[in-house]
Amino acid sequence: MGEYKRPTTAIEFEQNFAQKKPLMNDTEAYYESSRCLYCYDAPCVQACPTGIDIPLFIKQINTKNTVGAAKTIFDSNWLGNACGKICPTGVLCEGACVYNHQDVPPLQIGRLQNYATDKAIAEKRNLFHAGSDNGKKIAMVGAGPASIAAACELRTLGYAVDIFEAKDKPTGLTVYGIAPYKITNEEVLNELAFLQDQLGFVIHYNHPITSTKDLEENYDAIFLGVGLGPTAELNLKGEDKQGVVGAVEFIEELRMQHHKISVPDKVIVIGGGNTAMDAASESARMGANETILAYRRDKSDMGAYDFEYELAVGSGVTSLFNVQPLEIMGNGKANGVKFIKTVTENGRLRTVEGSEFIVACDMVIKATGQAKLADFLRDIDGLELDSKKRIIVNTANYQTTNPKYFAGGDAVNGGAEVVNAAYHGKMAAKGIHEWITDNG
Repeated sequence: MGEYKRPTTAIEFEQNFAQKKPLMNDTEAYYESSRCLYCYDAPCVQACPTGIDIPLFIKQINTKNTVGAAKTIFDSNWLGNACGKICPTGVLCEGACVYNHQDVPPLQIGRLQNYATDKAIAEKRNLFHAGSDNGKKIAMVGAGPASIAAACELRTLGYAVDIFEAKDKPTGLTVYGIAPYKITNEEVLNELAFLQDQLGFVIHYNHPITSTKDLEENYDAIFLGVGLGPTAELNLKGEDKQGVVGAVEFIEELRMQHHKISVPDKVIVIGGGNTAMDAASESARMGANETILAYRRDKSDMGAYDFEYELAVGSGVTSLFNVQPLEIMGNGKANGVKFIKTVTENGRLRTVEGSEFIVACDMVIKATGQAKLADFLRDIDGLELDSKKRIIVNTANYQTTNPKYFAGGDAVNGGAEVVNAAYHGKMAAKGIHEWITDNG
């Protein structure tokens, strides 16, 4: 039996998906902030992709200036509230904390960041305002983190911003693709509303863009925050059987439906990245009796962070390493996966002849990366992609090889953290402003 009972109500779902970084109360925040050493070289700031002045906002919390702390955070990272919860702080700011060298727990920077920004959002503090209208209009494709950050920055500079989103909710993977124990839908949408109310950018939902020709005619610049596509195909025999799903699609359905979806007794998750860890942990928390993580290489070769793997194991997930899937078994419906054992020799992976075996299951989740939106992007004149179908940009201003287009987020880096997308968006907005200013 699994460690979690199947949730059948909203309350049971919340219990199974209790927040990894619960919100601090005032006393916790005061005592935690008092631990900061205010290092002169602030390694935590250097480790933050958006360069938040962490010692400053912690000092502001400690002196009960939480509004000032929130502004310090948002000034550097427009998605500061979400990032306080979902950033891999253990390998970023908290991983750089000097306390790690003293056998002392690092400062809980993420939770302090979330504490300050959550207060500002809950109290509806007016921290920002749109700049004077400069008569210029910017279009954005996709309402993910990069686009939201770019929109906020551009509005402070006086640009009108229209975001076109194919789905009916904003913020891309932040609301559709992050495990529910990291952040709730309500928190994500509250932050978006907080920013939108003050800065006034417009989001057109259920509005997919299939061609950008009209946007080119009606807007002064276009930002591409399109992210990535659906889960990539494994090209396995039996992949089309019932009960075989992509991890991205599985996580999205879980985020939208919560306890209303059903996970069967035995689940196999194929993959070794952070998305695989989330899908496996979520399957276990949804009451699967057995969840098996299957990866074709050794544990040390996994792309996932160690803490993500440990979280999955702590949820009751078991692992199979050095196994490569050959076929998904079943008559119409998946009932098992045929694997073959692998070994690594001189850095190259090879299969072991005659080592095939079958593991029974009721569901297969493919966590094998996401397809790129190359077909859509290739329709844009002059827009160049690299060999991995990522948009090529000038990293000084995030301008593409078509000067009217700028881009950021997963479509540029191939899949990274929300905080990286937020940085891309902010820098792209500055690049757009400089380009339009220079070109009249």
